Amino acid sequence: MELAVAAAAAVHTLVDRGETLATAESLTGGLVAATVVEIPGVSTVFRGGLVVYATELKAELAGVDRALLDERGPVDPDVAVALARGARDRCGTDWGVATTGVAGPEPQGGKPVGLVYVAVAGPDRADVRELRLTGGRAAIRSASVTAVLQLLTDTLQDRPVAV
Repeated sequence: MELAVAAAAAVHTLVDRGETLATAESLTGGLVAATVVEIPGVSTVFRGGLVVYATELKAELAGVDRALLDERGPVDPDVAVALARGARDRCGTDWGVATTGVAGPEPQGGKPVGLVYVAVAGPDRADVRELRLTGGRAAIRSASVTAVLQLLTDTLQDRPVAV
């Protein structure tokens, strides 16, 4: 699925449900937010996002537990979930999505290039997916955006609308 299609599916589903979204991004550096805001009508659902590229900002801005970051590093499934929850909490939204991983060209902290975690957190659940991507930085970042938006759409479609 391409970026624009994934973004449109996520935004339209949120609009239909009357729910809101925020982002917390590391390796994608704002690309999730930039992709989402290309979709007409997004202003009714997208509240904002955090670009937390530096590890310490994951704790300071997104509220990720420092002990978790110290123990496991920033490229970790639980860190991805904490980032998504942090986006949701800090921006006051129904849903938060997050990306963290290694886009390359070199491994980071013993983690291989292409290892990415995408996560979504909502009112009563959180989901995370591990990705093993190939290609250069641009391809890994783009595939990460598509994957997190697809995860959001899948999660929304599996969950009834809150009444």
